[in-house]
Amino acid sequence: MDNLTPKEIVAYLDNYVIGQDAAKKTIAVALRNRYRRMQLSPEMQQDVTPKNILMIGSTGVGKTEIARRLAKMMNLPFIKVEASKYTEVGFVGRDVESMIRDLAAVSLGLVREAENEKNKEKIANYIENKIIEKLLPPLPSGASEVKQAEYDASFVRMQEKFAKGELDHLKIKVDIPNTLTMPEEGLPPQMIQVQESIIKVLGGMGKKGQEKEVSVKDAKKILEAEASEALLDEEQLKALALERVQKGGIVFLDEIDKIAVSSGSQSRQDPSKEGVQRDLLPIVEGSSVHTKLGMVHTDHILFIAAGAFHVSKPSDLMPELQGRFPLRVELESLDEDTLYRILTEPNNSLINQYKALMKVEGVELVFEEEALRAIAHYALLANEKTEDIGARRLHTVMEKIVEEISFCADEHQGETIQIDKALVEEKISKVVEDEDTTRYIL
Repeated sequence: MDNLTPKEIVAYLDNYVIGQDAAKKTIAVALRNRYRRMQLSPEMQQDVTPKNILMIGSTGVGKTEIARRLAKMMNLPFIKVEASKYTEVGFVGRDVESMIRDLAAVSLGLVREAENEKNKEKIANYIENKIIEKLLPPLPSGASEVKQAEYDASFVRMQEKFAKGELDHLKIKVDIPNTLTMPEEGLPPQMIQVQESIIKVLGGMGKKGQEKEVSVKDAKKILEAEASEALLDEEQLKALALERVQKGGIVFLDEIDKIAVSSGSQSRQDPSKEGVQRDLLPIVEGSSVHTKLGMVHTDHILFIAAGAFHVSKPSDLMPELQGRFPLRVELESLDEDTLYRILTEPNNSLINQYKALMKVEGVELVFEEEALRAIAHYALLANEKTEDIGARRLHTVMEKIVEEISFCADEHQGETIQIDKALVEEKISKVVEDEDTTRYIL
């Protein structure tokens, strides 16, 4: 997936995110440029830095959904974090460097998963041999050829039974490894290094855990980690993960508007907000952060920031930080037609989700076209009368409509329930007409 063309990336996103073509194109080009850069000479690669993106748009218009879908689509280290959760160095809380440590952990997980998949057969053989050895202890050295032949025949029979799952109910004893606690991510780098050194020293002591009797079925899962550790080179995994995070890492920095200091604001929190911005600067521009993989250089990590900017403006961010996000893209507000399309078009759309949930109870929901148009209309009306929360309003309106059906689903087993315009208006129209009621109920 890492060498998709911009058109293919946009086509994929179109299955899940309706509209917002400008944002999709900008992100698609930025991701394609990662691939293009890797085809250049090493000298040129150093000079081609990622063009970070700032997405501006109200809540519920698709900023987070684009990020969520990108994470599923790309086989690259990706994390979504909220800027408002970080504090300036020296304050209690998470410092901005921890986002890179989290990204490194994601990268290691991806590499480990890929290597496990590549060595799936070896891991399966390791687990099989371990379990059969527990059930059929090896012969002592010097056993006769007859005994050896009998043993080999028994081993083959065991393998056949193992493959069919006929041994799953048997009990065997396996070592449950002691897991040593990894360092807290929010700690300063020096303290993390000290903790990691202690863990390395105690590593040998921690591997041998207590012996526990479990079924063969459970033993297969327990031995997976042991097999992976025995067959894979941990240092090589870390080296691969480090390369992947430095060349392909993506950080989606949500709610960046929450750390902007609006002009004229005298809030006591403002100094801390500016401090978080100052701490972000070197990370986004390119610096080195200590992680479990070693030093991660952030020069070529792509940062995508997003914010509603209702109270503040992008220009309220520090000029230096604004300069680190050269690509700006504004997401459009959602009109009635877009809300209707969001309701019906995406894969696993909201309508399909409710149909599937009710089908579990043996109830078939059928939504009439006019009812769907009415749902979109009332969602838009509710957004106009109160806070505009975009597509998230559809969830509230839908829940209000199917709440009674969902509650009494057991009484309607085997029935087909029609959702028509009259039912939508009965459940929603009075609530939407009264602004105060809308504010509290929708």
